[in-house]
Amino acid sequence: MSEVAVGRIGRSSASSLYYRHTLPVRTMHWINVVALTILFMSGLNIFSAHPALNWGRSSYDGHPAVLEIGAIQDPAGKLVGVTRIFGHDFVTTGWLGVSKGRDGEVMATTFPSWLMIPDFRWLAMARRWHFFFAWIFVINGLCYVAYSIASRHLSRDLAPTSTDLRSIGQSVADHLRFKHPTGEAAKRYNVLQKLTYLAVIFVLLPLVILMGMAMSPWLDSLWPGWIDVFGGRQSARTIHFIAAWLLVLFVLIHVFEVIISGFWNHMRSMITGRFSVEQRVAHDAKK
Repeated sequence: MSEVAVGRIGRSSASSLYYRHTLPVRTMHWINVVALTILFMSGLNIFSAHPALNWGRSSYDGHPAVLEIGAIQDPAGKLVGVTRIFGHDFVTTGWLGVSKGRDGEVMATTFPSWLMIPDFRWLAMARRWHFFFAWIFVINGLCYVAYSIASRHLSRDLAPTSTDLRSIGQSVADHLRFKHPTGEAAKRYNVLQKLTYLAVIFVLLPLVILMGMAMSPWLDSLWPGWIDVFGGRQSARTIHFIAAWLLVLFVLIHVFEVIISGFWNHMRSMITGRFSVEQRVAHDAKK
């Protein structure tokens, strides 16, 4: 009985390194990481000097605060952290209002000491840290936008196409199932990444900067009344605070996606520029 050779198609995977991030993009990315971290931590210290958010021109107009963080003593004399949001009180001991200080003792403090720069209440020094790194952040951001336009990184990699926009629903479903692109698709940002990056770069970050400038008495005196467009200085402070926390949310989601889609691969690409892409290779197998 003769044997007949039957051809079968098999598949195997092979990885190749793809040059994903240029040196300027990587450099500006890590400058942003440092600058935003210090801006956030020093900003929390600054907020601690007046741990409340109001709406309007002044916080002394008789209207209750939108958000207020403080501490009270219970009947036993124990400190309890309380956060009030739109008139509703929440016990937040350990995180907001009351937490352990740098010496390990429980104390009344708006935020935990390890979350602030400096790690104790020092408004003047916190403002120095904040303003110094704010300038670094602004200059770095302007350089990134200029480079992205000049190198066509903005139009080539970040601008969504009509095909991208039609695939928003599928992209949302893929993210909810933690399904990530492979092969050639992994070399490109998906539509949710593109829209999110554009919103952060051209909406959220400028909003944070503008609202920070709105709290400057010097700028207010230079162009009197311009902050009234946003409801007043206290409104600008509230918007600045909310936008900053939206940035934190973006960073947390960004880091989460990096971890679940290949932490070391993404880290290597942002350090060396090289991103590993798995390719499916078809081949014939004889039997």
